Amino acid sequence: MALGLVAGLVLGLAAALTHSPVLLAVTQWLRPLGTLFSNLLSMVVIPLVATALFAGIAGLGDLRRVGRLGIRTLGFFWGTTLAAIVIGFVVAALLLPLAPITPDQQTALRHSAAADSGAVGHAAEQITTGPQFIVELIPSNPVRAAVDGNLLPLIVFITIFAVAAAALPDEKRHALTDLADVTTQALIRIVRWVLLLAPLGIFAIAAGAVAKSGLDLLTTMAVFILTVIAGLAILIAVVLLPVVALVARLSVWRYLRAIRASLLMAFSTTSSLATLPVMLEAAEADLRLSRTVASFVLPLGASVGRVGSALFQAVAVLFVARLSDVPLGLAGMFQAGAAVFLASLTVASVPSASIVSLVPAFTATGLPLTGLQLLLGFDRVPDMFRTMTNVFGTLTAATVVDAKT
Repeated sequence: MALGLVAGLVLGLAAALTHSPVLLAVTQWLRPLGTLFSNLLSMVVIPLVATALFAGIAGLGDLRRVGRLGIRTLGFFWGTTLAAIVIGFVVAALLLPLAPITPDQQTALRHSAAADSGAVGHAAEQITTGPQFIVELIPSNPVRAAVDGNLLPLIVFITIFAVAAAALPDEKRHALTDLADVTTQALIRIVRWVLLLAPLGIFAIAAGAVAKSGLDLLTTMAVFILTVIAGLAILIAVVLLPVVALVARLSVWRYLRAIRASLLMAFSTTSSLATLPVMLEAAEADLRLSRTVASFVLPLGASVGRVGSALFQAVAVLFVARLSDVPLGLAGMFQAGAAVFLASLTVASVPSASIVSLVPAFTATGLPLTGLQLLLGFDRVPDMFRTMTNVFGTLTAATVVDAKT
């Protein structure tokens, strides 16, 4: 997978640099192969989440254990999200001023962002917040939630169903959990077959994405991108890895080896949901985590494990504030941080959700929404790194919760 990723990046960069018709045609020809690979992974996500989560919760039997597991999991996600927001603000305040922006550059960037802001407005309208978000957590049709790939309401339904099954007499409960276990094992076998195509699939995805985006992402906004990457690296080195070493009592190098396939998958696909089957495989085969814990924490983390996204959003707020010449004091940063944290509790089922869900933070601080369109224009590179960090945080949560269970 690593070789496929490197080869894809090299091919994509060569096509973007040379503008060779042959190389560009090759990257376009490869794109369907990347889509096919992503579809194969996505094909097993929903049934795997349903069976693994049900088996894990129903197998507990004791409803109090379900509550303790949920509290520990959400506590870890919320705590690391707050840490990510603070790190994002600190790193952005230190590094973004290294790239001075002239008034002419500010004007040009604002005009380019305002030229096509319709997509942001349309996507922002699809975000559910406040009471509507709470209402939609309970799906009126669980099958429809599964069809739409709306994972959080589906998790709520499966959790309720599994809790009800856990209260049944043992012989009836075992009939359901045994069926779910066998189904999960069959789906994991499918995942292993799909992973045989991973080098080719990742190669195709990376080549097509880089060739399409070109080098503009790496030049015009280099300081912003490097600030995000630096912040994510600090988050991993200062928060996530020490937690693994101190709480889970696990060697850092062994842990990194165990999760490397999941990180590569997240980096190339930019989708925590598509990476979920690989995470479940790593948790069971490499980290030796309890199936009950992995089946509960990892699907939930694929929806609400957004430490990388939260850090990206904190940096993005200060970046757009500099471009727009809008001063943000401590009060403004607190408002933005609170909005980013609350947005992390909701996951918009729209493309580039980490950018679109910045609307509340921008509204709270008076930043122009046209800045979101500017972020969308060069989102591919930061998206790779923040999705990888999201997956890192989700696997860390499962490892830590398992050690404390």
